[in-house]
Amino acid sequence: MTEKFFWADEIANKMIKEKKKKEYVCASGITPSGTVHIGNFREVITTDLVVRALKDKGKKVRFIYSWDDYDRFRKVPVNISKEYEKYIGMPVSDVPYKNTTYAEYFEKEFEKSLEKVGIKPKFIRQSLMNKKCAYAKLIRKALDNLDKIKKILNKYRKEPLAKNWYPLNVYCEKCKKDSTKIINIENYEIEYKCDCGFENKFDFRKKGIVKLSWRVDWPMRWTYEGVDFEPGGIDHSVHGGSFMTSKEIVKEVFDYQAPLYQFYDWINIKGGEQFSSSKGNALTLNEVEEIYEPEVLRYLFVGTRPNKGFAISFDNDVIKIYEDYDTLERKYYEGKATAQEKRIYELSNIKMGKTQPKRTSFRHLITLVQSGKVVKDSRAEKAKNWLEKYAGEDMKFKVQENISVKLSEKEKEALIELKEILKEKNLTEEKLFNGFYEICKNINMSNKDFFNVAYKVIINKSKGPRLASLILSVGQERIVKLLEKIN
Repeated sequence: MTEKFFWADEIANKMIKEKKKKEYVCASGITPSGTVHIGNFREVITTDLVVRALKDKGKKVRFIYSWDDYDRFRKVPVNISKEYEKYIGMPVSDVPYKNTTYAEYFEKEFEKSLEKVGIKPKFIRQSLMNKKCAYAKLIRKALDNLDKIKKILNKYRKEPLAKNWYPLNVYCEKCKKDSTKIINIENYEIEYKCDCGFENKFDFRKKGIVKLSWRVDWPMRWTYEGVDFEPGGIDHSVHGGSFMTSKEIVKEVFDYQAPLYQFYDWINIKGGEQFSSSKGNALTLNEVEEIYEPEVLRYLFVGTRPNKGFAISFDNDVIKIYEDYDTLERKYYEGKATAQEKRIYELSNIKMGKTQPKRTSFRHLITLVQSGKVVKDSRAEKAKNWLEKYAGEDMKFKVQENISVKLSEKEKEALIELKEILKEKNLTEEKLFNGFYEICKNINMSNKDFFNVAYKVIINKSKGPRLASLILSVGQERIVKLLEKIN
């Protein structure tokens, strides 16, 4: 990285320079239309990093996360029963699902996962805000400025909005769907008719069954909450997209300045496609947390600018990612990290310690976990999960109880010498490693042949983890017992 400041600090500095406030408001949010996937996490961690940057500068910050659960249920994801098609058109907060609501089921799952990585915003459920008529005055303001809104939106449309278009939808009081048509609006009273046959007139200050359309709802909420920063994906960031139109609407209609904005690019799984709740290929934050420790997971996102896309790895790259993080941590505590590296490390961590944490390398844990030893280490659980779910066969092994390969006399001689070395106490990895070459020299055997037969006898494979490390991880006594079975 060549920039003077870390990107989140740049945004925080700009915010402080442009707005003098006692408390800054940083926002994020999503519609819980299905499984909230790891791609959605990029938005909330982008906000979290700006929040952290502001707090590090001694500023008071309100971090809000909006669940847009008063949005309509648009389509049934492929991993949800087709029976749910009958609920299309209802607010996602009103769709029943697994002893709760469709929205709440996915909201709670994501909220628990966020807590694990140290992200604790104030969650706002838009279904509750709308139902208690919190936005009535601002909705009325939008209606008073209907011509301005239409003019702004029509600038970026191929076909202009209909003359009888309104920037809001009404949820029917009978069928709860938005298959309604507004007949008339007078002051705060709306008269509507639904496709189900029901019709009524109501005051939207007293009955919260209206929902502004997205491009008006977003700037309305910036105004209501006093938002100073909010990121958005590519879909919101294109020319004529919802951020561009909302930026104009918030100024012209609500007399508020649009928040500072950071666009973020999509992420995907290495070798896979982009995440999509509706396609059912939505890998959750919780599933990623099964493999990556909170600090390492944050590191994946912190180390890449939001406007750069990247792929999350679950193959052997996982080992390198852990090693890269451990190297960064070591440099940080040894005082050898650059300013950028220091910032990346600080923002990757949930809580900073004064001394360097004791870590067992992920690579070594892969060996320990498979050696049959009980390892009390949270990172060991990640290694175990990785081995079970994602590791290739080249990384898996099983320590043998019996010798199942046919050995030549020279091979037997080499392994008997190895057995004698292993009877030594306080054997270090370095001393054992040097011993391998002494054996090869003593019996005139190539290094390649020695390692090949040792691996075959111990794990029934021609190669594996570093041999000295493998033997010491499994235990000298256990390997000695195995080698005693040589005939």
